[in-house]
Amino acid sequence: MAKKDQEPTQVGSGAIASVNNIIARIVAVFAASGLSIIGAGAIVGINTVKAVILAGTLGVATVVERLARGFLDDGKLTVDEINQAFAAVDKKAS
Repeated sequence: MAKKDQEPTQVGSGAIASVNNIIARIVAVFAASGLSIIGAGAIVGINTVKAVILAGTLGVATVVERLARGFLDDGKLTVDEINQAFAAVDKKAS
């Protein structure tokens, strides 16, 4: 039997699962972006807490902007659109 092209799925279904997925991933983006800047902030003399907050906020803003643009396109967010938005800040994503 031939497999049909299927949209990637996530655990759970519906709007609540998508919102929970997005919120958890936004927290991860903040942590990954913020923690990656600690060393650079110390080198140039920026307060570590301020550097982490700034980097984390910029990472989250990038994701939220891409999610908003995907939603504006057709009024819904697909799993692919969500994954692409988060891949924008993940340098190691393929």
